[in-house]
Amino acid sequence: MAQALSELRNLGPVTQAMLIEAGIADADALRAVGAAVAYRRLKFVFGKRVSLNALYAMDAALSGCDWREVPEDRKAALRAEAGG
Repeated sequence: MAQALSELRNLGPVTQAMLIEAGIADADALRAVGAAVAYRRLKFVFGKRVSLNALYAMDAALSGCDWREVPEDRKAALRAEAGG
């Protein structure tokens, strides 16, 4: 059985609902596409409602750390990968 998004650290109920609506239904799907692609999907569907914090939170969720601990160089790489 796939791991629910709610089991991942950093992802609140609003972000979880957005991910599901954007076609990323569980943690395995998020892992498969990666944080940058997931962020681009969220931006496409929800526009300005999605901030860069969502990008950092998804990346941190996949690595198991707190989103506030994502190093600045990693944030810059994520922004470049996400096109933002």
